Amino acid sequence: MFNRFQSLIRDYFGLSHSEARGFSVLIGLTLLCLLIPFLYRCSADRRPADTSATDQRKLDSLVALMQTEEARQPRFRDQSDNDKTTAERFSEPKLFPFDPNTVSVAGWQQLGLPRWMAERIEKYRSKGGQFRRKEDLLRIYDFPPDLYEQLEPYMTLKQTAAASQYVEGRYKAEKSFSDNIASSAERPPFEARPAKPVMQPFDINTADTAQLIALKGIGSALAKRIVKFRDVLGGFISTEQFREVYGLDSLAREELQKYGRIGSAPRRIPINTASAEDLDRHPFLSRRQAEIIVRYREQHGAYTSAESLKPIRILDAVTIGKIAPYLEF
Repeated sequence: MFNRFQSLIRDYFGLSHSEARGFSVLIGLTLLCLLIPFLYRCSADRRPADTSATDQRKLDSLVALMQTEEARQPRFRDQSDNDKTTAERFSEPKLFPFDPNTVSVAGWQQLGLPRWMAERIEKYRSKGGQFRRKEDLLRIYDFPPDLYEQLEPYMTLKQTAAASQYVEGRYKAEKSFSDNIASSAERPPFEARPAKPVMQPFDINTADTAQLIALKGIGSALAKRIVKFRDVLGGFISTEQFREVYGLDSLAREELQKYGRIGSAPRRIPINTASAEDLDRHPFLSRRQAEIIVRYREQHGAYTSAESLKPIRILDAVTIGKIAPYLEF
């Protein structure tokens, strides 16, 4: 039977006698590997392990002991670190009267601050920083407010020369402010004030940068950009073209639409005599479009209107609509 099986393999796969024998052995080993787990499961003893009564009593006693220990533990030990305040996470403070402008790093640590916070305060003072009021301590980045409430009664500030100048300057500022209020109350209620100049509409196609700078949201750089775009374009024909100016935000655009008027006609390009370079200068046309317009004109004659540009496939309806007002036929 085995020889017949080998013959079938040689005939079917076109193998030699030795190759067919090796192939048969490989199939046999594969089948054996597949049957081993099945045979193991059939022969293995599936009966559960019998736990003796003594082991069961030991387990019960251990469970009862663990439950008793958990009942004895106080509830506050279950409190997580996230529920604790910042002051509780710091070391237990040893409070004593101190001046925040002179206390050392070790003194800050005795008061309950960690070393990194004490060194941050020392660095702040080494750069000229001073605490003129108790509340100034909260200006230190990441200083815990709850710890400040504990330290505030023990804080004493000595009146330094800088602090005296600060208090004196603040007193003078408050006195000056009150004097200004009193003097303004004595002035006539309808005191004449110089009127601000009223902004007048202007022609956007002839305006200079000074007129544009007078508008809100437009500086010298943006005014130059608007004038440059207008000159390259040949003049605005609609206020909607303001949106095409690079860097023009909504405030500046509203100002231009409010005061900018289209008072003069745009500069037109004679399309029947212009060269490809002349047409390429316009921002609405590319170099390739300009060259094709000139070639088409040389082959089919002069253009009579914007409709005569439609046979040019490279020009879509949107481009023709935008460039038509700037062409002279």
